[in-house]
Amino acid sequence: MGKSRIHWLCSILLKLTSNFRRCFHSKKIFLFVIICLVYLFFVPSQFGHSQQHRGRRTDEYKDLHTHGFYHLDTHGALPDSADLQTVANFVVPTRSNVVYITLKSKRLKPAHIRGTIRPKLRKKVKRPKRINQSVRQNKPRTSERDTSQTNFASETSWKETGDVDYNSLSAIHNSYLNTVDSQMSSIRIYSERAPPWFSAHDLKSMRFLADAKVLRMKEFFRGDAPSLLIFEGETSANVANQKHSKRRDVCGGQCGIIYSPVDNTEVLAFHLDRVLGLNRTLPAVSRKFSLLHDGQPCPVVSWDASLYPEGLAATMATVRLTWGEYQRALKQRCWHKNISPKPDSGCSTIHHYEWSKLALFDFLLQIHNRLDKSCCGFRPRQEDECAEHGHRAACGDQNNIYLGNVIHREYDSRHLVFTNNKGFFDRNEDNLDFRLLEGIKEFPEQAVSVLKSRKLREKLLQSLFLDEMYWQSQGGRQGIDKLIDVIERRAKVLLTYINAHGIKIITMDS
Repeated sequence: MGKSRIHWLCSILLKLTSNFRRCFHSKKIFLFVIICLVYLFFVPSQFGHSQQHRGRRTDEYKDLHTHGFYHLDTHGALPDSADLQTVANFVVPTRSNVVYITLKSKRLKPAHIRGTIRPKLRKKVKRPKRINQSVRQNKPRTSERDTSQTNFASETSWKETGDVDYNSLSAIHNSYLNTVDSQMSSIRIYSERAPPWFSAHDLKSMRFLADAKVLRMKEFFRGDAPSLLIFEGETSANVANQKHSKRRDVCGGQCGIIYSPVDNTEVLAFHLDRVLGLNRTLPAVSRKFSLLHDGQPCPVVSWDASLYPEGLAATMATVRLTWGEYQRALKQRCWHKNISPKPDSGCSTIHHYEWSKLALFDFLLQIHNRLDKSCCGFRPRQEDECAEHGHRAACGDQNNIYLGNVIHREYDSRHLVFTNNKGFFDRNEDNLDFRLLEGIKEFPEQAVSVLKSRKLREKLLQSLFLDEMYWQSQGGRQGIDKLIDVIERRAKVLLTYINAHGIKIITMDS
């Protein structure tokens, strides 16, 4: 049956071709034109149908990807024993669209950073020609720093003391002073669930530091210590019910400490601390102030009055220990299993596990101003503070060198608070400060598990992405990747050190 149809079609084609040859030239042209018209009518109709079908498939593909930014729980179900922190992670999204961060399995070329990471320089904002006189008188003076300076010294000073009352400025300059858009938060959350390593207090503090309207600024001098520039923001919190209300002369409401732009590792340290599950740093974000540092993003850290038991006139709640006393305290395992140490043991008020968390954290960021402020464990550069002021001369008598910046809260003397986190990213693996790890025999299991799981990059990207100001100031994804490259390489060195020295990995709930 099939062969007969083929023969029949062939015979018809032969007859048509023979008749076409016998036709006149005008008829040939007429037939050719008809064939062209049929072809032109048929092809566009088929093309439009295919485009419509392709558009329908594209819409279906987009519908399959309208999930939140964080896919940490694909089933969307919480465990029955969900605690308060997990419940607090259900937040109101600050952005409506969805942005995905893709992870590269392998970098084509490893990043090598020679200089200290600094925020990208921004063009100066054009200011109005006529400036109110009150702005000139009350404008804080930013500290002058050499562009070649790479250390993270916090020698910040401002010209004027006293308050900078933003409400007293004329209405003409209100838009100039307020640098935050009230309709768009710089803390961007795209889904109903924030990363699980942030508590409800963390999210609330981050949003306040990034978006709160600035009411006034105050500069406080603390003797030989660097002065603090504190801003008070507009908040709905009831000041009368806040803790430590007796120090309302410092901050009448909720406040933040403004650091210099070169101290930008405060923000990275906060996110790294939360990702590792240490929870020892104060919330920090990046924010711009028009009247400070030419509008460059500055790290802003949450103000905690409990760190100053006797006010700013006195020192912070600091533990005074020499290096020798610190090493003896590590051997004593002070306050381990809540056992009170003997009076002659030389123990401080700090729990034994706190030193392990501090050593791990400081090694990843190479923070030496706590355990090794004289730079005895690495080769500093000539422009570094410890080398410039001759602190390395004390390394000959290391046991009598005092630790620095060992801070705890007034009401909690067992646990440390990591402040002034001035890290360095320009040290190669052959010049890391291993003195920070000396005497440590245990490390926290939760933090080490994150380093071993190879998900440190993914979690840091998700965490740092929330702070849009910091993300942009570091050059976007490319700049953030370079920072994480350094942390990952040091994590590998730390894991090798743990295996080589037989350090125990234990659960540290305290």
